[in-house]
Amino acid sequence: MRTAIRRALIGPVLLLVAALLAVVAATAPGARAAGGLDTAATALAKGPVYVDPRMAGQFPKAEADALAKKIKDADKPVFVAVLPRAAEYPPGTLLRDLRTKTGISGVYAVELGNGFNAGADPRVMPHSAVQNLVGSVKRSQYSDVGARLNSFVDTALKSAHGHAPSSWGGSGGSGFDTGTAIGLGVLVAVGGGGAYAIARRNRRRRAEEERAALEDLRVVVDEDITAFGEELDRLDFHPGEPGADDAMRADYSHALDAYENAKTSMAAAGHPREVRAVTQALEDGRFSLATLAARREGRPLPERRLPCFFDPRHGPSVADAAWAPAGGAERTVPVCAADKSRLDDGREPLARTVRTASGDRPYWDAGPAYGPWAGGYFGGGLLPGLLVGTLLGNVMFSTDAYGADFGGAGGAEGGDSSGADFNSDDFGGGFGDGGGFDGGGFGGGGDGGFGGGF
Repeated sequence: MRTAIRRALIGPVLLLVAALLAVVAATAPGARAAGGLDTAATALAKGPVYVDPRMAGQFPKAEADALAKKIKDADKPVFVAVLPRAAEYPPGTLLRDLRTKTGISGVYAVELGNGFNAGADPRVMPHSAVQNLVGSVKRSQYSDVGARLNSFVDTALKSAHGHAPSSWGGSGGSGFDTGTAIGLGVLVAVGGGGAYAIARRNRRRRAEEERAALEDLRVVVDEDITAFGEELDRLDFHPGEPGADDAMRADYSHALDAYENAKTSMAAAGHPREVRAVTQALEDGRFSLATLAARREGRPLPERRLPCFFDPRHGPSVADAAWAPAGGAERTVPVCAADKSRLDDGREPLARTVRTASGDRPYWDAGPAYGPWAGGYFGGGLLPGLLVGTLLGNVMFSTDAYGADFGGAGGAEGGDSSGADFNSDDFGGGFGDGGGFDGGGFGGGGDGGFGGGF
C-alpha cells in the first residue's frame, strides 16, 4: 500500500522538481542565452528594457529601471534595447531578428552605438506612425541616450495598441527580477492551468476595454442623435402642407426612419463596432434633410457628398479644402460652407470635440474608441487617408479600432506571443531592412544605415 502511494507521488514530485530546476537555470546569470541577440531577446521577453553591459555607461541602470517602470505602468508592448555596435548585432537585420527571437508583437526601439531606429508590428503601430516618430526623435538632436529613448517611449505609449506581455509580471526594473513570479507561472503551467489563465486574463482585459470604449461612445452618439432630432424639429415640415409633394414626403419619411434606426441601434449596441451602424444612419438621414430643404426652397438638389470632416453634425460637405492637423502634413478634407469660410479667412474650423482624460480634444486626437463612430460617417476606406498622422488615423491603418474594419495588416494583438510566426515584410516603420540607424534624418547607409551620430 505504501509502495503504491509512493509510486503515485513520484511522478508529480519529479515534474515539480524539474520545473523548479528549469526556473533556477533560466534565472541564473551564468545560464542565460549565449550572448548577442539571444541574450537581448531573452531579456526583453522578461522585461521591457534591456541594456547590454557594454552600454551601461551610456544608459545607467537607474535610468533603465525608470524607463522600464514607465512602460510597465502604461501596460503597453513597447520594447527597448540599448546595444553596442558589435558584430553580434548586424544592423541590416537587427530589428527583425530581435522581434523574431523575442517572439512577442509590439513596438521595438533600438539604440545601437550612437544610432537609433525602431520597428513595429502593424497591428500595434502602423508603419507611417513609426516612421514619423523615429524621424522626429532623430531630428530633435537629443544630447544623450536617455533623452532620446524617453522621448520615443513617451509618444509610443500614447499610440501603441495592445497590452504588456504577461511574461513581464509586475512593475519593476529593466533586468529580470521576477524569477519568483515566473516560477509560480511554471508551476501553474505544470498543473495545466497556465495557458488558460493567461487567455482568460487577456479576454477579460479586452472586454473591459471594449465596455469602457462603448460608454465613451454612448455619450458622443447620444449627443449626435439629439442634434439630429433637433434638426428635424427645426425643419418644421408637415407632409400635408401646401406645396408638399411625394418626393418631399419620401425624403422626410426617410429622415424619420434614420432617426428611429439610430436610436434603436444605439440602445441595442453591445460592442463599439456596432456604433458604426448608428452614425451611418445619421449620415443618411442628414442627407435626406438636405435634399428635402432644397426641394422646399426650389434649389438644385445637393450632390451626395461626405459630411463635414470637422463635425458631421454640420451636415453634408459642400467643397473640399486643404487642412493640416497640428504638426502634420496638409491633406484635402470635405467641409461645410461655414468651415470653408473660416479656413479661407485663416481661422480654425469648428471641430467636433469629445471628452478625454486630458480634457476636450478633437475626435481625431481622442483615441481608438472613435474609429467606429467616424467610420460610420465617412466610410472605412477613405477616412484613414484623411486622418494620416493623427492619433485616430494611425489606429485606422490597422484591423483593430474596435472592429471598425478599416483595412490593413492583421497579426497578433500587441503583447501577444507569436514566436517567429509573423510577416517580417510587415514588421517595420524604420528605414531599410531593419536599418536606418544613422542617428539623423531618413537616409540609410551601406551598413544598414548606421551612419553618423546625433
